[in-house]
Amino acid sequence: MNGDDPRDDPRRRRVPPPGRPGGPAVPPPAGRGAPPRRPLPPGGDPAMRRGNPQAGRMPAPDEGPTVRYNPAPRRERPASHIEPTQVLHRDGRGDQPLAYSQMPHEQVTPRGHAPTQRPVPHREPARHAPTQRPVPHHDAVPPRRRTPPPADAGGQVQPPRRRRRRHPFRWFLVVVVLLIVGLIAGVVHLDNSLTRIPALASYSDRIGNTPGTNWLLVGSDGRGDLSTEQEQELATGGDTGPERTDTIILVHIPSSGPTTMVSLPRDSYVSIPGHGKDKLNASFAFGGPSLLVQTVEEATGVRIDHYAQIGFGGFAGVVDALGGIEMCLDEPIVDPLAGLDLPAGCQELTGPEALGFVRTRATPRADVDRMKHQRMFMSALLKKATSLGTLANPFALWPMATGVAGSLKVDDGDHIWNLAALGWAMRGDTVTTSVPIGGFDDTDVGNVLLWDKTKASAFFDALAKDQQIPEDLLTR
Repeated sequence: MNGDDPRDDPRRRRVPPPGRPGGPAVPPPAGRGAPPRRPLPPGGDPAMRRGNPQAGRMPAPDEGPTVRYNPAPRRERPASHIEPTQVLHRDGRGDQPLAYSQMPHEQVTPRGHAPTQRPVPHREPARHAPTQRPVPHHDAVPPRRRTPPPADAGGQVQPPRRRRRRHPFRWFLVVVVLLIVGLIAGVVHLDNSLTRIPALASYSDRIGNTPGTNWLLVGSDGRGDLSTEQEQELATGGDTGPERTDTIILVHIPSSGPTTMVSLPRDSYVSIPGHGKDKLNASFAFGGPSLLVQTVEEATGVRIDHYAQIGFGGFAGVVDALGGIEMCLDEPIVDPLAGLDLPAGCQELTGPEALGFVRTRATPRADVDRMKHQRMFMSALLKKATSLGTLANPFALWPMATGVAGSLKVDDGDHIWNLAALGWAMRGDTVTTSVPIGGFDDTDVGNVLLWDKTKASAFFDALAKDQQIPEDLLTR
């Protein structure tokens, strides 16, 4: 062939594979003159370990070529199967294949194994701000397709269910509702505990309605609900015949201004419908509460709107339920008939002591002092019953409320909330007085108390017109 043939160029000449004529020499197998192999240290090739200073260095001339192996080959092969990769060496004589002993260790790669990878130091990736995608215009955003709600068995489409949101104050509302329900249940129970009687029975020629609200409070000497031991404890003196009234108080609650509490002496000489002239408390013995109310209305000209009556036992029970009532006495009171022995000064009265205090006449002015004591004690009792300490303490409020409701007799049209309004109206400053007195007289019914007709007429006329009583008519 012509020497100009490019195939004669030794640089393009095919090199036969190792082991054939013209190819590189094959190293003898291990044990037959081959250079001894350096045993690998524990842990594999040191070039594969990070931070090894010997990794990647050139072998010394007396060490021979370095053969690198895959530290974790899939299958172990004998050393005889390892064939070096043919490498062409460029020198002045052209491309000549190198012998096995002349190959650089970087170019010797066992057949069937991955090339040796040098460890690359770890580098933290650069932190860049997150890529913000442009927000398309709202007109370009396709509308969301809502899945239609499923249909029921009848083929009707059910409205979508809304996700229930938990209210943060749900438990607070539950507690408030329970308190309201409990309060309503307690009020109903107390209202049902009241004893109702027809006290405000209508009669012919009854006085028309007058401004304001008028209560008639009656304390009777009834002993029907007392045992023998209780009668001895309260010093009631045993059965004295028909029930009578020891206390008669007219309470006027005006549209504006302070409440007025007027004591009506039980020995007042008045006209009793159907029975002529007699003591005021005799009307109660003759016809009960209804005749007493009619007698008071005709004597005063004031229409009675509400009626409440309490006995001995109920009065003492209410005082004990409140833990006693504090009273300040100007002088000592000793009354063996009422079981009373009180020193002068401020002191706490128990139930039996309070009952004797409002009943006693063992004082210089007898019935006049008695009415004064009754007004004093009634004001102190209502003030403590409506105080914040009593209303905010259920352990004091409930016994007091149940004691009052269980011992009172009221008219058929009265309720527990009417009594609450009465107590609330008398919680503050109250004008306490008595009917103007003209003197005493002895009659066929005994010693009686006479009213001052002129002053009494102006006195009750002011109440009937819902006006304040003039100062010159007040009796302290």
